[in-house]
Amino acid sequence: MTPNQQRGLTGYDVLIAAVMNLMWGLNLIAVKMSVDLVSPLTAAFLRQVMVLLICLPALRIIQGRMRELILLGALAGGAFYITVNLSMAVSTNVSALAIAGQLGAPFSLILAVIFLGERVHRYRIAGMALAFFGVVLLVFDPRAIDEQLGLALTALASLIWAICSLIQRRLVGVPVLGIYAWMGLVGALVLLPVSILFEPQSMASIPNLPVSTLGWILFSALGSTVIGQGAMSFLLQRHTVSTVVPLTLPSPVIAVIAAAFWFGTALTPVMIAGGVIVLVGVAIVTLRTAKAGEQTA
Repeated sequence: MTPNQQRGLTGYDVLIAAVMNLMWGLNLIAVKMSVDLVSPLTAAFLRQVMVLLICLPALRIIQGRMRELILLGALAGGAFYITVNLSMAVSTNVSALAIAGQLGAPFSLILAVIFLGERVHRYRIAGMALAFFGVVLLVFDPRAIDEQLGLALTALASLIWAICSLIQRRLVGVPVLGIYAWMGLVGALVLLPVSILFEPQSMASIPNLPVSTLGWILFSALGSTVIGQGAMSFLLQRHTVSTVVPLTLPSPVIAVIAAAFWFGTALTPVMIAGGVIVLVGVAIVTLRTAKAGEQTA
């Protein structure tokens, strides 16, 4: 525990965590709405432009870290949002995608074992197995039978996110807003030619987009990225990882329930069972990983 970290959560900390989970949970609706109202790649491009503009004052050359920042920007700011937005565009059952999106945690652990030589014991192996089994259950849900492409793209996005989490480990000490400023810049530069090539009409219509449509994209950029990630960084400065990580677990629950309510998709017994299994598996992986990380720190 660093000198600035406290042992117990205060009411203010709980409030910050609640806002963080709300922003991350509702972001799924904002992404789906922006994809439907604009188009997948153009919406992703506009989101990264907004992130850049919001975080622009924090844009700095970070000596010795630029290779990681540029790579992170290309993957997390470009490739990740291409796959996420395409998955949203081809799917109607957004709640199923919210559940499948939780594969990022077990993917991160697998990559840490392969590339960082991290040792994994039976509890985290069991957590990974549960998470994957829960997602597999979704494929057999009659309400999600037509969402296989969306689920596959979501799984790919989770893998990209996991790769990005390894890169971010090398950026410890770099200000969060600085990281997202570079992510917005590099992501926008990656998405610009891709969007012009595949969605020329949507890109040409950007000046005529209504404010309400831009509002959905702004909510995603400001709420999920700046407020959500900023809240996470704030909590990690005040508390240990094992204290903060459990506070993030309500966000997928909020996402599933909010998406089902907003888009009117039914939560079937199979989906609920799969979601519970996935969340239990993810909880085991994240909690045990946080505990292991502090023991080796």
